[in-house]
Amino acid sequence: MSEFLAAHYLWLKALHVISVIFWMAGMAYLPRLFVYHAEADIGSDKSETFKIMERRLLRGIVNPAMIAAFLFGGLMIWANPDLMHQGWFHVKLTLVIVMTAVHGFLARWRKAFERDQNVHTSRFYRIINEAPPVLVVFIVILVIVKPF
Repeated sequence: MSEFLAAHYLWLKALHVISVIFWMAGMAYLPRLFVYHAEADIGSDKSETFKIMERRLLRGIVNPAMIAAFLFGGLMIWANPDLMHQGWFHVKLTLVIVMTAVHGFLARWRKAFERDQNVHTSRFYRIINEAPPVLVVFIVILVIVKPF
């Protein structure tokens, strides 16, 4: 199996990058929706529309893209286990774990909005909206530059 994966490594890498792009697009957009949702009156048409948009974004794009990114990333590690011996890769994986935690918090906050139990301000979500892009910057630098 690892020979097959190694022979198709560039395809795995392409599919991994595509998955990550979709995951990050959703991770950048979801907290922005929360900013506007936090400013909407509970029970208003606006609030109900945000609930639908948030649910569809998370379940239809963000969750599947994260799963695909993990799948293709895992297959790349299987095809090239030497990655596990490189320092930059360990830092990258750590940042991916942090990104996954952010994903989990976004999912939890979406459920709170769905139950009309949001406790955070739009300012809070404006700050949270910066986490995924900052993490992506460091992850991309690690993958491209491989500084150590």
